[in-house]
Amino acid sequence: QVQLVESGGGSVQSGGSLRLSCAASGYTYNCRGWFRQARGKREGVAHIDSDGSTSYADSVKGRFTISQDNAKNTLYLQMNSLKPEDTAMYYCAADRSACGASPGVYEYNYWGQGTQVTVSS
Repeated sequence: QVQLVESGGGSVQSGGSLRLSCAASGYTYNCRGWFRQARGKREGVAHIDSDGSTSYADSVKGRFTISQDNAKNTLYLQMNSLKPEDTAMYYCAADRSACGASPGVYEYNYWGQGTQVTVSS
């Protein structure tokens, strides 16, 4: 059974940091990533392929880092220099296919329940 469980969201002031975690079970995934939803809009944030190659949305490049611990089957998103516009529900997602060229929303067949990130100015 596929299961993706996010943790690590919360409230932080502008300029602060948070680290999101996503524990995965069920399959061996070739593409894992994060997307976010705010004000009715979904945006791919970052993804990482099975060979460790990563890709980021322009809006988070240089501030966010995606990584994975294969031994623990856990995905991470380190978010630094957070801005109010980063406020969103963040979803961990995965697929057995390889990642696309850039982080998307619809390249995944599996995603978690989401964790809220709120950044105040």
